[in-house]
Amino acid sequence: MSEETQNSDFKKSLKTTSLFGGVQIYQILIKIISSKFVAVLLGPTGMGINGLLQSTTQIISSVAGMGLGTSAVRDMASSYATHDKGRFYRTLSVFRNLVWYTGLLGTVICLVGAPLWSKVSFGNYEYTWSFILISITILFGQISIGQTALLQGTGKFKYMAKSSLIGSTIGLILNIPLYYFFGYKGIVPAIIAASIASLVLSSYFAKKIPYEKVQLTHKEVFHEGKTMVSLGFFLMLQSFFELLCGYLVRIYVSNTGSLEDVGLYNSGFTLVNTYVGMVFTAMSTEYYPRLSTYANDYKKFNNAINQQIEISLLLIGPMISLFLVFGDLVVILLLSHKFLPITWMINWAMLAIFFRAGSNSIAMAFVAKADTKAFWINELFANTVILIFNIIGYHLYGLTGLGLSYLAGYFYYNIQIIITTKLRYGYTLDLNLLKSFIPQVLISLAIIGVYVTLGEASKYIIGVILVAASVYISYRSLNKYVDIKKFIIEKLRRK
Repeated sequence: MSEETQNSDFKKSLKTTSLFGGVQIYQILIKIISSKFVAVLLGPTGMGINGLLQSTTQIISSVAGMGLGTSAVRDMASSYATHDKGRFYRTLSVFRNLVWYTGLLGTVICLVGAPLWSKVSFGNYEYTWSFILISITILFGQISIGQTALLQGTGKFKYMAKSSLIGSTIGLILNIPLYYFFGYKGIVPAIIAASIASLVLSSYFAKKIPYEKVQLTHKEVFHEGKTMVSLGFFLMLQSFFELLCGYLVRIYVSNTGSLEDVGLYNSGFTLVNTYVGMVFTAMSTEYYPRLSTYANDYKKFNNAINQQIEISLLLIGPMISLFLVFGDLVVILLLSHKFLPITWMINWAMLAIFFRAGSNSIAMAFVAKADTKAFWINELFANTVILIFNIIGYHLYGLTGLGLSYLAGYFYYNIQIIITTKLRYGYTLDLNLLKSFIPQVLISLAIIGVYVTLGEASKYIIGVILVAASVYISYRSLNKYVDIKKFIIEKLRRK
């Protein structure tokens, strides 16, 4: 990959990350505001009803959806990049048919099984009609996912961002009066209204992409969509197994510790994943379709992975050091003083994010190449090992042990995935990445060392200096590829 191409890819990745990073922050704020209104207008019971209805339908939608929202991006990105309109139109037609099939399947499952879902979720049949009514949102949601996948696969990231921002805002505006005037009875209409708004917006932006419908028989759809469905199935299965492992950890903590520990564990890792997850989500939006287009070019494929690891480290390094300095204040602000016992669990978990930056970037290689069997085996083995680490960690050191096990788990996972992709695709980790990795990790360890040896006051004073050093290192490294000052000025001028 030429230096010019590499710099271009860096700039594209930064633009998309800044774009979707802002979207993620906005959506987090919307969720916080929405949660406050639900808490005030509906109370804990209303929050519970809303949560159970949405989580149940999300599980049904996830299983019935077969991971198509992710798997299809690969096929559309590769066909769109070749400028082969005939192939792209056919791929899109196959995908849209599959979206309708899976959406209808999920709706039927929710509709027919409504009494069962009510009984399982609430312990009675009182919410049967609620599940019947919101079953249609599974179809709406799957179609919306399909439209978003089209936007991602064709690189229309600004349309994706606008759709997400407007959709979140409309959802909040619709929900508040429904909760205010109808109380619990407004929950189901609010869920339906939000899904309709999302459908309308995603469809509006998707229609901006030129498209000629290709008439296909059901047999052709299933035959040509076989790879898409196969990859999607394993993505769905991997996600399900990851959720299962998390569930087993919670069961173990509940049985050997307490329900309070389960709550602390949930809150801590929700905070960690929300804080840094927005960066990974933002970056993968552009990275995944780009990597898919390089799937058959060894050099570009290898360089793209290493580039993604580098930019991940440079962006999250300052975020991690900042959290290590002010994490306890963040816990108090977003949660309460009662959650301070999870501070050390979160600190060790934050260090694991350095290794997660590598594994997340490399793992996308399996998906980009549609190597479903290797992907499933790799994730199955890694999640099993991490589950064992979590059980041992909690047994030995309680909640802090779960943070340490998270760190150990991702350290191990990096070794496993580097070896696996080396043997399977010839992937080679660029040792120059250590120049980005080592300084940021040492700064984070120094902040922890200051906190342990000198106390909290010193952590804030010296910590701010160390955060500034982390920011400077990242700025200097990124500036080699992109003129950061010019990049920021361009962003501000557009606003």
